[in-house]
Amino acid sequence: MKKLLVMVWLVLLCTAVGALFWYNELRYHLPTPVPPNYRPVNTGVRIKLDAQLNAYRGKPVFLHFFNPDCPCSRFNISSFKSLVEQYGRRVNFVVVVMNNHYYTARQIQDKFDLKIPVLFDASLATACGVYSTPQVALLDAEHKLYYRGNYNRSRYCTDEKTSYAKMAIAGLLNDHTRLSFDRLALTAYGCSLPNCSR
Repeated sequence: MKKLLVMVWLVLLCTAVGALFWYNELRYHLPTPVPPNYRPVNTGVRIKLDAQLNAYRGKPVFLHFFNPDCPCSRFNISSFKSLVEQYGRRVNFVVVVMNNHYYTARQIQDKFDLKIPVLFDASLATACGVYSTPQVALLDAEHKLYYRGNYNRSRYCTDEKTSYAKMAIAGLLNDHTRLSFDRLALTAYGCSLPNCSR
C-alpha cells in the first residue's frame, strides 16, 4: 500500500511539473496579447528622445526594451550583448528598463555587465509602439523609426537565419530603405509590459 501511495504521489508530482513546463513553454510561444489601448507606430515616424539621448544625433540609436523579471529578456541578454560588441562603434545602444520597482541603472549595468546607458522611461515604449519585452526599436540617425520588432524567431535567440535585429542594423548601416521582414519579426512575443497605457 505504501508503494502504491508513493507511486501515485510521484505521478501527480510529475504531472504537475509537466503541466507547469507546458504552460510556460506555450505562454512564451504565443504572441503577446495586444493591449486594448495600443496604437501602432509606423516606420519613418520621428521618435522624440529625452534630453539625455538628444546628444546621439548623427548615429543610429538602438533601444533595447528590457524587463529583468521577464524570462524572455533574460534569455535574450547574450544576443543583445553580442550586438553591442559587434556594432557599438557605429550605433548608440540604450537599455530601456520597463520595470523600475527594484533596480537602479547601476544595478542593471553591473548585473548584466553592460557599459551603456540604462533608462527608466516607459514613454519611449509608447512612442515606439512597443508593448512587450524583449523588443527592439532601431532609429536612424535622424531618430526616425527604422525597425520595431523581435530579436530572433527563437526564444533563445540562436537562429542566425532569423536574427531580425542584426538584419535591421545591417540594413540601416548599408542604406537599405526597403528592408522587409516576415510576420514573426514584427509580431511581439515575450512578456507584456507593466502599466501599458494610452
